[in-house]
This record gives sequence, C-alpha cells and structure tokens, in this order.
Amino acid sequence: MLAGMLAVATLLATTAPPASAQERAQPRLPTVELRAGMHRIVAELAVTPNQQAMGLMFRRDLGPNDGMLFVYDSPRTMCFWMRNTPLPLTIAFIADDGHVLELADMQPFDDTTRHCSRAEARFALEMHQGWFARRGIAPGFRLRGQPFEP
Repeated sequence: MLAGMLAVATLLATTAPPASAQERAQPRLPTVELRAGMHRIVAELAVTPNQQAMGLMFRRDLGPNDGMLFVYDSPRTMCFWMRNTPLPLTIAFIADDGHVLELADMQPFDDTTRHCSRAEARFALEMHQGWFARRGIAPGFRLRGQPFEP
C-alpha cells in the first residue's frame, strides 16, 4: 500500500509542471473596460491583496491595449516594483475620479527600484511601457470607466 502511494506521489511529482511554469500560467483576472479619450483599455482588476502582490509577475504577453488596474479601498501612497516581471511597463497613479496624477516607467525584473506615488492615489494602472506617452496621456488627463464613476 505504501509503495503504491509513493509510486503515485512520484508520478505526480514528475508529471506536474515546474513551479515557474505554473506561475507563468496564472489565470487572467476579471476585466473592466476603460477609456483614455478615443483609446480603449482592457484592464484586469487586481483587488485582493494576493492579486495585487502577484500583479503581472511572470507574464510574458500582454495585449497591445491590455493592462492591470490595482484598486484600493481608499487613496494612499503606494509603491510598486518589478520583481519577476519580464515586461517593461509604465504605471499611472490615478485619483478617485480617474485623473492621472503621475506616470513612471518601470524596467523588467527590477526588484530594487521602488516606484512610489508622490500623492495619495486610489488606483494604479500598469500598461506596456510607452503606451501613455504614445497617446499623449500625461498627468491631469482623465480616464473614464466604471471604477472612476461616483
């Protein structure tokens, strides 16, 4: 009996994908559509502490207008880094009403540089690096969508 259980455990251990493959295969989160002027954004919603801690770690692909929106209960100073994140990203710190407060470019796999909001923000939106700049979106621009409505 014990030998049979060990054989099954060994089989499972050798057929299961390695941890890194499991992490890379993380499921997509529910999404919300946002608007930046005429531009459509499909943002995955990171609302729980676990979702926020994982963020876009291990993601090797992201659609051209896809991103991740980090949603907090109330405005706060927030900090982000790029641990285990292979994609170059730009982060927008966003106020309750959808106004972009500031932008920061973040480099892949950089887990030593912290990108912190200077002002309290309620949301953070990560997109491909340069996405905001290519569309002329700068601090003061207002994003639209359900999360920013009263």
